Order: sequence, then C-alpha cells, then structure tokens
Amino acid sequence: MTLTAELSLYPLHEDYVPQIQAFIEALRERDGLVVRSNAMSTQIRGEHDAVMHAVSDTLRASAERYGMQVLVCKFIPTALGIEG
Repeated sequence: MTLTAELSLYPLHEDYVPQIQAFIEALRERDGLVVRSNAMSTQIRGEHDAVMHAVSDTLRASAERYGMQVLVCKFIPTALGIEG
C-alpha cells in the first residue's frame, strides 16, 4: 500500500533552521520516497513501511542530535500527487 504523509517539525530551541533542514535532507536520502517541501510542511510518499520507517528513524536521529522537538504528522493511505 502506498502512503502519503505531511510532516511539520517544530524544534524547541532558538536555532531551529539547521535542524529542520537536516531533518528534510535525511528524508531525501532515503530510497523509494518522493519528498517535497514548502514553507509550511514536508510531504513524503512511498510504500507504507518505507514512509513509516523513514519518519521513525529520522525523528529518532534528529532528537538524539538536537534534543527537544515536536513532529506533527498527517498520514493519508493513498498516493496523493505531491509533485509541484
């Protein structure tokens, strides 16, 4: 099953831009995902397990590196068109 997710990361400290950029770049490095970003969120699409593992692994790594943060996710169990 294909899964589309919309993610918004909210670091809980002042220097937040590098953390958000690193989070998005880590998602882009994952195989089998389509990743698009805009000013409000990042959308990813791929096979269900690939999307879920990418979100989980990337959040864990980001929290270990940067500390406190909030990740807001919406999951849609279909292949939404997220291309520009």
